Amino acid sequence: MNNFVFHNPVKILFGKDTIAAIGTETKEYGTNVLLVHGQNALRQNGTLSQIEDSLYASGCRIAYHGEVPPNPTVKCVHEGVKIFRQNSCEVICAAGGGSVIDTAKAISCAVPVEHDVWKFFTTKKKIRSVTPLTCVATVAGSGSESNSGMVITNEYTQQKFGYGNRLLFPKVSILNPETTFSVPPQQTVYGAVDIIAHLVELYCNNSIESPIVQNGIMESLIKSVMNSVEAVLQNPSDYAARAQLMWAASLSLNGLTSAGLGRVSMPVHLIEPSLAALHDTNHGAGLSLILPSWIKYTAAIRPEKTAQLGRRLFALKMNNAEAAASLTADRFKEWFVKIGCPLSLANLDISRDRLSLISENTQALAKIWRIPDYSSKAVLKILNLCYAGTDL
Repeated sequence: MNNFVFHNPVKILFGKDTIAAIGTETKEYGTNVLLVHGQNALRQNGTLSQIEDSLYASGCRIAYHGEVPPNPTVKCVHEGVKIFRQNSCEVICAAGGGSVIDTAKAISCAVPVEHDVWKFFTTKKKIRSVTPLTCVATVAGSGSESNSGMVITNEYTQQKFGYGNRLLFPKVSILNPETTFSVPPQQTVYGAVDIIAHLVELYCNNSIESPIVQNGIMESLIKSVMNSVEAVLQNPSDYAARAQLMWAASLSLNGLTSAGLGRVSMPVHLIEPSLAALHDTNHGAGLSLILPSWIKYTAAIRPEKTAQLGRRLFALKMNNAEAAASLTADRFKEWFVKIGCPLSLANLDISRDRLSLISENTQALAKIWRIPDYSSKAVLKILNLCYAGTDL
């Protein structure tokens, strides 16, 4: 393994009855709170009321930035910054899934500066300070509640970029699996796909020959996610399965799985944002198509790590690495379809004549992320495999 620094400063309160602590934890950083949340679900299932009660009981004053959309935009961030400043807020509390928490992170780094927040995403500006952020995570997927990354869509330029900085770690994150009981099946499934995509990309795209410890962690997490999501689809209130999903989401992208792996790349998460930027597709839906197609594409180029993953996850017996990697793509695709994911890009109402535009859209982010192997031509080949669907 390469030398590494593992630093994750997020304080996590995990389990039942933990939401009651959000007021005390948030007040440590200020009493004027900007509460960032999604569109309707948290109000309907009572979670938002629990958060409000805790904040008020701790003597906090609340300003609201609600109605955050699934693919949050720069405009949404600007609106949040305006509300924060108008109400002299001191701290942000995010309640929701990755979209909400990413929006809150973007607000937290935008508040201290006068320039547009998008300059951080294009690396024209560097984050120097942030507003403190606490979280109540209510969806298992992105892992944003315990990492230092964020993803935002610029609706003006039609780009969706991810950006990371060590200052973006939340101060505190509360993870109560009970809050996910009411998450709809499709959203649960797409969150699980996101977790798996994080792990598969880290597993297959690193510079270490055989990181036994890290491989074992990631293999176990993928198996746990697959078993847990199937259990949850049978019983949405299965606490043990919901807890496994929620914890796996955090562990998959909190720095633990990538520690010591050297330079890693995430080409699947490079391609999907262009689908969302141009077609407002669900993140997990796009990943469920791109991940198997990307594996198919790389099977003839560098199949060894994917073949190893397939042998350990799906008990593949074949010795030929290219054949094993290709079959691994098939197994993932079959499982994604089994749990209700789309079969091809056509299922997302994306026509084939849009693929060139989507592939070109990926190139700005590929340059920022320094992933030269994925030219627009290479991405187009992967997207054509996504469109084929049943041919996989």
